[in-house]
Amino acid sequence: MAQQSNSVGKLKFLALGDSYTIGESVAVEERWPVQLAKALRKRGIDCSDPTIIATTGWRTDDLKNALEKAKLKPEYTLVALLIGVNNFYQGKSAESYAPEFEELLLAAIALACGDKSRVFVVSIPDYGYTPFGKDKQKTISAGIDRYNAINKSITQKLGVKYIYITDISRKGLTDPNLVASDGLHPSGKMYSEWVDRMLLDVVR
Repeated sequence: MAQQSNSVGKLKFLALGDSYTIGESVAVEERWPVQLAKALRKRGIDCSDPTIIATTGWRTDDLKNALEKAKLKPEYTLVALLIGVNNFYQGKSAESYAPEFEELLLAAIALACGDKSRVFVVSIPDYGYTPFGKDKQKTISAGIDRYNAINKSITQKLGVKYIYITDISRKGLTDPNLVASDGLHPSGKMYSEWVDRMLLDVVR
């Protein structure tokens, strides 16, 4: 992961995902990839503004299509992947999620010049702990756990760092400030808690 020196040169950061990566309902500077880049700079690591390939509502297949159209070069030195909540929300099967997630993670590794140490996966947050999802919390949480078990297994199989933030998202009902004004997505405050956890593994 990122080193606290200039020996690796400037980090070129790519973040792949859905509404959680693009930061639905928060200001640009509150998006977690933007907060992470800023936090890395504070630690003396030269990091680019993140390139974000993410849109609210995207499933794994949507992200795959977007990557194919973007035709990105394999030149990134930090790549993050967070995807899957919309596969669950839109009723896609967990069985179809697994191979599509693995394909995306392999693409992320390729974009990091094949260096697995430069890639990390973020677990799917649990929107059951929001005003939007609280009435179906048990069903939502069970589904999120199932999808996270899949993406964690694949991430570990491929030797990539896995950063679990789902427990942070489950504080959304006890601390309303962790939820954005739309009652569904994380707030900038929650994203900052994610970044604090990411820094434990992203910075060496």
